[in-house]
Amino acid sequence: MPKEGAPMGEGDDDLPPGSVAIKKRSRVPGVMITQYVKNLPPGKTTPDFSRKPMATTTQEGKLAFFKAVPTGEPTPTVTWARNKGDTSDPEKYKTRFDEKTGEHILEIPNVTVDHADTYKCFATNQFGKAVSTATLNVIEVGFKKKKPAPQQKEPEDFRKMLKKTVIVKKRKEKPKKEGEVNPKFWEVMLSAQKKDYERICRDFGVFDYRWMLKKLNQMKKELEEEQTKVVEKVENVKQIEVRTSGNAEFELDMKLKDPNSKIFLYKDGEMLDYGDGADDSSKHNMTKVGDKYKFSINNVGPDDAGLYQVDVEDTNMFSTGLEIPDVEFNGMLKDAKAVEGEDASFECVLSGPVSKITWYANDVSVEHGDKYDIIVSEDMLTHRLVVKNCKPEDKGVYAAIAGVKLSKASLSVKEAGVYFVGGLSDTTANVGESAELSCKLSNKDCVGNWFKDGKKLDSQNGINIVKDGATHKLIIEKCEEENSGTYKFEADGRKSEATLSVEDPPKINADDLGKFSEPVVVKAGENAAFKLPFCGKEPIKIQWFKDDEELLQGPNVKIESSSTHSRLRLTKCQRKNTGEIKIKIKNQFATIEATSKLIVLDKPAPPQGPVEVVESSLSAIEFKWRPPKDDGGCSVTNYNLERQQLGRNTWNKIGDIPGQPTYRDTDIDRGRKYCYRIRAKNSEGISDMMETDDIAAGTLAFPGQPASPKVVSAFKDCINLTWLPPTNTGGGSIIGYNVEKRKKGSNLWSQVNPPDEPIKEKKYAVKDVMEGAEYEFRVVAISTCGPGEPSAPSDCVFARDPKKPPGKVKDLKVTGSSYTTLCLAWTKPKVQYGVEDDAKGYFVEIRPTDQLEWSQCNMSAVVQTSFTVVGLKSLATYWVRVIATNEGGEGLPQGFDNYIIAMPPPVKPKFTDKKMKSFIVVKSGNTVRVNIRFEASPLPDITWLKDGTPVAKHVTITNSEKGSQLLIPSSQWSDTGIYTIIVKNVVGQESYNVEIRVTDDPKPPGVVQLEKNVEGTVTVTWTPSPDEKRDDRLHYMVMKRDSFKRNWRTVGDRLFNHKFTVVNIMPGREYYFRVFAKNDMGLSDPSESPAWGSIKKKEKFVVNLPEPRILNLQSPPKFTIPLKLHTAPTGYECYMSCAVGGNPKPHVTWYRNNVSLNTDTNYYITNTCGVCSMLILMVEPKDTGEYKVVAENCLGKAECSTKLIVRE
Repeated sequence: MPKEGAPMGEGDDDLPPGSVAIKKRSRVPGVMITQYVKNLPPGKTTPDFSRKPMATTTQEGKLAFFKAVPTGEPTPTVTWARNKGDTSDPEKYKTRFDEKTGEHILEIPNVTVDHADTYKCFATNQFGKAVSTATLNVIEVGFKKKKPAPQQKEPEDFRKMLKKTVIVKKRKEKPKKEGEVNPKFWEVMLSAQKKDYERICRDFGVFDYRWMLKKLNQMKKELEEEQTKVVEKVENVKQIEVRTSGNAEFELDMKLKDPNSKIFLYKDGEMLDYGDGADDSSKHNMTKVGDKYKFSINNVGPDDAGLYQVDVEDTNMFSTGLEIPDVEFNGMLKDAKAVEGEDASFECVLSGPVSKITWYANDVSVEHGDKYDIIVSEDMLTHRLVVKNCKPEDKGVYAAIAGVKLSKASLSVKEAGVYFVGGLSDTTANVGESAELSCKLSNKDCVGNWFKDGKKLDSQNGINIVKDGATHKLIIEKCEEENSGTYKFEADGRKSEATLSVEDPPKINADDLGKFSEPVVVKAGENAAFKLPFCGKEPIKIQWFKDDEELLQGPNVKIESSSTHSRLRLTKCQRKNTGEIKIKIKNQFATIEATSKLIVLDKPAPPQGPVEVVESSLSAIEFKWRPPKDDGGCSVTNYNLERQQLGRNTWNKIGDIPGQPTYRDTDIDRGRKYCYRIRAKNSEGISDMMETDDIAAGTLAFPGQPASPKVVSAFKDCINLTWLPPTNTGGGSIIGYNVEKRKKGSNLWSQVNPPDEPIKEKKYAVKDVMEGAEYEFRVVAISTCGPGEPSAPSDCVFARDPKKPPGKVKDLKVTGSSYTTLCLAWTKPKVQYGVEDDAKGYFVEIRPTDQLEWSQCNMSAVVQTSFTVVGLKSLATYWVRVIATNEGGEGLPQGFDNYIIAMPPPVKPKFTDKKMKSFIVVKSGNTVRVNIRFEASPLPDITWLKDGTPVAKHVTITNSEKGSQLLIPSSQWSDTGIYTIIVKNVVGQESYNVEIRVTDDPKPPGVVQLEKNVEGTVTVTWTPSPDEKRDDRLHYMVMKRDSFKRNWRTVGDRLFNHKFTVVNIMPGREYYFRVFAKNDMGLSDPSESPAWGSIKKKEKFVVNLPEPRILNLQSPPKFTIPLKLHTAPTGYECYMSCAVGGNPKPHVTWYRNNVSLNTDTNYYITNTCGVCSMLILMVEPKDTGEYKVVAENCLGKAECSTKLIVRE
């Protein structure tokens, strides 16, 4: 029997004789390694997988395959197996090895439903074994005929075959219609927690999340209405869980309206008998404590899996599903130890994928949250529980349950010594105030000592030491300057220090500040004084300000200051000196300010123009002006006026008028012009004068046109009008209006109001109309001079009763949506004459579900039957309605039955770029960019992994709504690996693998040696390249040249060993050989062999070949094409390039203002075949400067520079 946790047929009993079984963890998640020896020989390794087989889903009848790339020294042997079945049939299962990629492949042609299983890949060598699992899911297509039932033998005794008949009551289930979701889905969802919605939807194949939530809310309301008939409430439901005792339990609280109501328990629709839990004789039991009902299933086995439901009478109360996957523990939990405050973790590995297992801590189930992290690997084989911030009370037994299998381990927590939960912090206090220093220890029983500048402190002389549990306080009642210093608290070898700074900032007495704030009022020419006492540590700096402008000593400014007060004296004050007076007192600790106000009284300024003529008629001239800009500090009491008639030299005194800036002069002659002088007066004197322009008395002038009349309302026997007066009254006053009408299409206007009876108000009801006729109206203003010009005609209006409001719109629907917008469409409401008239426009209103008020989306009615609502909050819920309107008012609103969620339609993540690369080779030091385009809704969570673990910190990930970018600014050999992007939302998830290989130009092999073993052949051997250890794709190529043909020819390629035998070696010729190292970047420099063979000398001719000369092609760097001057506008891209040569290949570095740019991700830098280029995507003013390229190799250095000018 294999041990628990070992794959089928691969238990520890199959180990080689005399070996051990040491379990190891691979860097690749989901791979288990067993080591056969205690100590590995140097250079030898156990098998592992650099790329493990991945789970796959394929359609019935298609080809399915798994790929794996093993590693290990010596090279491991690869075998395949499956959990339920045999893989030895070569027609059903084909295995092969791809030499180019190093992949071992298992192919399953013509997949059937029977092939669905968990497959295992074993990599084995003499030092150990590695195993990895992957799941094959098969999608069944079409309909299958039922298999014929197996024929049974005739029973010898028919009576023995008879069984007792049992009547089983089944729960009535709603019939499932074609295309509907499985009814069990809704049974589970009605009792599930929100965090499990996504998993349940995925298990039942439901992907329309928005539709599911709407229907689920509706079903919950219906279920609650049914439940209220038999129970008062149902709450505190707990889903079914398998306990560590081997039993399964679930419970709920419900208060029955009738205590005699029957409670039924169903499993998959079949009623179950249950006991009271008094003994273990019943498989199913129910216990009741108060309103809590607890159901249990003893000795849970695979047959107990199913959907359990609790009904009261015929009403469902609760549903929960028990899933028992057929899995084993390949890796059991191991005991863990942690120091208090650290994290501890437990990990187990299953034989098959399971999305969720149950974790227990001291027989109490735990969930993912603040205390625990539950992590599941991508292949759902490895499950991990992390206990965060361990405390002594966290110690105990932890268990993991998968199906009916149990694995336990213990956690021990070592208590840490006393430590500071919260240390001392620097404190600042003012002289005379209290100060407090406090800290908190982890143990409330621990005591400690306080020190100041190394001297121990006690509770005396205004210092109090307080201990409140684990909190220790030092309180200084009235701080003095000598209390400043460094304070320390020590307890059990731990200490915490902080600094207390006692400051003496400037201070002002409240009474003195109140007196200073009172305004100082003086008359023009008098002196003003301000004085303020204060205290504070010297030196003190004092500044005086007026309207935020500092006052300095001068003829009219006198400042006197001492250590206790400051005085400001302003002499011969003028009106312009009025303003805010501020004093600023500052020392090394703080700055304080105090403000007052200076008011200088004087005569007012002259009145202000322009003069506005209110009336210029035959009987009066009325005009007004603006008050003085400065009233002199006190209000204007009167205005003094004088008048002069044009053509005369004398000014007539009108006298004083009250302080309102307006005057009406009735003592005038018609047609004469007058000029006025105006002065303002207050208690301090009289201002200078303001003289008006000439104002003419009234002449005969008619009023202007009134505004076009507006139709207020219209009926079959009356039309109500209103209008505005004319802007030009013609110099006289308006005494009334005449209203005229005409039928549309006619040129004849007739007066509506009686002759010689002008309309006094600016409105009128026209009753002389005919029902159904269409009219226009105009208005004539009448003044004391006579009637003016008629106004423009009004809008045409029918003499008929008002329209009825329209009805509700029809077929309201959502045609599109996003996170911020919602597109609506509807059909016009039907017209019912006399009840509902035709609609002329529409209003759209929305209301967030958490508010009561509706808000209108369009200020004016829209005519079209569609509208787009904008400005929504992402994923917020709204009620939406549409209201039709016309001249008769608004109709009834039409809305949706359910609220609308601001989100686009759900879309499962999928990758949109068909040209995505799955293999990228990058030279070490260059930048790596991987751009992945996708579409998904709602916005997905994006995760990047490298070889199954999170990417390193130097890798930059940039995500957007439709894509993600992986950026490695300066790649290294260690960045080589398989990078996986996982795009996941509530609808589903997709992943894509990109293999990135970071390498460099290979180094040449070592010494090449030649050996002859067989006539006509030469065996070439060489020392490996130094890069072979870190580049598993490095291989070798051999070339030869003979003395006859004189050209080099490849005789061996893709050689992964260090030996090659060359055939067809002819005597009498001299041969030369070259060996190159080769990888994904290209060829290395050659390593050359010594000459092989000799040239056969002829009797008559002697040919002496010159020895080949080795040319020295090395040269220092040199720029063949320099950089050019660049000028670019802000926001555009800038591309710089140059060409450089040199051997060996020079290393190129870009600089801006002598700062290296090679590691700056804002610049895209490449060096291809000697062409050095740099791209700045969006130029900004900060990019202006000198750019320099430096090329270096072992023979020297060359530089080339230019300038970039950015135009704004």
